[in-house]
Amino acid sequence: MSLRPARQEPIAGLYEPVTPAGHAVLDRLRGYLPLIRSTAAEHDRAGTFPTGTFDTFRKEGMLGATVPTELGGMGLDRLYDVAVAILAVAQADASTALALHMQFSRGLTLGYEWRHGGPAARALAERLLRAMVAGDAVVCSGIKDHHSAVTTLTPDGSGGWLLSGRKTLVSAGPVGTHFVINAQTDGTGEPPRLASPVVTRDNPGLSVLDNWDGLGMRASGTVDIVFDNCPIPASDVLMRDPVGARNDAALAGQTVSSIAMLAIYVGVAQAAYDLTVAALARRPEPPQAAAQTLVADAGSRLYALRATASTALATIDVLNTDTSMDPGERGRQMMRPFQHAKMMVNQLAPSIVSDCLTLVGGAAFTAGHPLARCYRDVRAGGFMQPYTYVDAVDFLSSQAFGIDRDNNYMSHWAIRARSQGSATAESPSKLLSR
Repeated sequence: MSLRPARQEPIAGLYEPVTPAGHAVLDRLRGYLPLIRSTAAEHDRAGTFPTGTFDTFRKEGMLGATVPTELGGMGLDRLYDVAVAILAVAQADASTALALHMQFSRGLTLGYEWRHGGPAARALAERLLRAMVAGDAVVCSGIKDHHSAVTTLTPDGSGGWLLSGRKTLVSAGPVGTHFVINAQTDGTGEPPRLASPVVTRDNPGLSVLDNWDGLGMRASGTVDIVFDNCPIPASDVLMRDPVGARNDAALAGQTVSSIAMLAIYVGVAQAAYDLTVAALARRPEPPQAAAQTLVADAGSRLYALRATASTALATIDVLNTDTSMDPGERGRQMMRPFQHAKMMVNQLAPSIVSDCLTLVGGAAFTAGHPLARCYRDVRAGGFMQPYTYVDAVDFLSSQAFGIDRDNNYMSHWAIRARSQGSATAESPSKLLSR
């Protein structure tokens, strides 16, 4: 049983897509849901990645859903519709939805580079996008540095680069073929710059660790990756702003890359609600008054959750197509509704799942119960950038009060890392052993 309004507005609640591409992608994904559901509990218990599911996605072109049609993809570019698709998968398994979102978001951001970047960026983006459509590329993102090292690009002396460091929390790592890494330049004789090198899995010096043992999202393959002087051609590096440049235009890309993840936690809350209502309905006696009250309250919060997320997505879809305004202001206007919605999702979704456990009772307090998986998975939303709770409070309050700050969390991390003096502080062998 799903909570649905009596009448649906064209854009309301993340129930249905609003574009033909959105409908086409959702229709195909629905065909995979029985497979995803049937293996979710097993992969969660074992902490293993659903490689078989992603092999099917790869072979059948699903990983090219957000690639422009001009390059052979399905052309899904409306963030609202991406969220609807991810929500449907999350109701079956949040881990699979998280890993699939990584690929969908790369299609969106690389599509922007292909349309608006310089010649080198366009060429690199097109190569990756075409490989995604062909099933030859599963593109993962490596954003957060492991505490033991800062990921740096240093000149190799012949026009290319050497990449060293370690990234943590790289989802879909077990099947990744290409990794878009957040790094900073070093040893150039100039101020450090943020950069996004693309590293292939067969690159000498790259190691994908098998070290994920999360509380939740246990089947997401969220592993660490170590780089030991990986050679990177200059053509495979997207150069960004200088560290500390305070360019709020970057917030637009960060919003596009991440906002559809809200649908994962909406989907988990919806799945928990549906499971709970079905369990109560099977009982021989009608629910007691307190249980009825809690169901009604949880349903109301679920409605608010869907409305909040869908409104933010619809707003950002409009801003995403408007490149006429000042780039910095556009970035801030996109990030603000994203962060307001994210804070509400991170409050409402866990509260709904928690109340569902209360309603079902002690049976749900076992590791194998589907509500237990929902309870663990839904907490992952609070750890996702941009932003975690503390950074979101800083951003939204500074926007309200007009406080000047560096809103690019990747630049902020780079500044902090350099101030701590930890860049390339440990050998690759130590990084691998941690």
